[in-house]
Amino acid sequence: MELTDTEIIERTLNGEPEAFNTLVRRWERQIYSLAFRMLGRDEEAYDICQETFLSAYRNLSKFRGDSKFSSWLYRIAINCCHNRIRSRGHSDISLDQQLENQGFEPVTDTENLTDGLQREQIAELVRRGLAGLPPDMRQVIVMKEYQGLKFQEIAEILNIPVSTVKTRLYTGLEQLKQRLSHLKSIL
Repeated sequence: MELTDTEIIERTLNGEPEAFNTLVRRWERQIYSLAFRMLGRDEEAYDICQETFLSAYRNLSKFRGDSKFSSWLYRIAINCCHNRIRSRGHSDISLDQQLENQGFEPVTDTENLTDGLQREQIAELVRRGLAGLPPDMRQVIVMKEYQGLKFQEIAEILNIPVSTVKTRLYTGLEQLKQRLSHLKSIL
C-alpha cells in the first residue's frame, strides 16, 4: 500500500529524513516539467527542481496541510522560477527575434520533412512562444495545459481567484496563438 504525501511528511518530521526521498521521486517529474516549461532551459529546470525540493525539505515543518502538498510544492517551484527569471532579467524579445538569434529558419518545403521533424520544430516554436509570454500567463498555461491541473488547484497554488486564472489562461493562449500564427504556413 502506497503512503500518502501526508503520511510521508509525518514520517519525515518524526525523524525519518529518508522518507522525504519518496516525495522527491513522486513529484520530481512534474516539478522538472513545470520548471522546464517556465524557463525553457534543461539545466535551469534541473537546478530549480533541486532548489524546490531542498526548500521544501528545509521548510517541511511549516507545511500546515491547509492545501495539498503538491499545491505547496508547486508554489515553491513557481517562486524559484520567478526568482531565476528576475535574476537573469526577463527580456521582451519578439518570437521572430528569438528564432533569428538561435539561427532557426522555418522550413517551407514540407514535402521533404518527416512528421517527427515537423512535430519537433513545432514543439520548439511553442516552447519559444511560451518563453516570450509574461511569466504570470506562462505559469498558468503550463500548469493547466501541461501539468493538467484544475482551475481551482492553480488558484490555490498561486493564491489568486479562479477568475484571474481563467483570464490569464485565455489571454495567454490568445497571445501565444498570435505569436505562432506563422506556423500556418508550415502546417
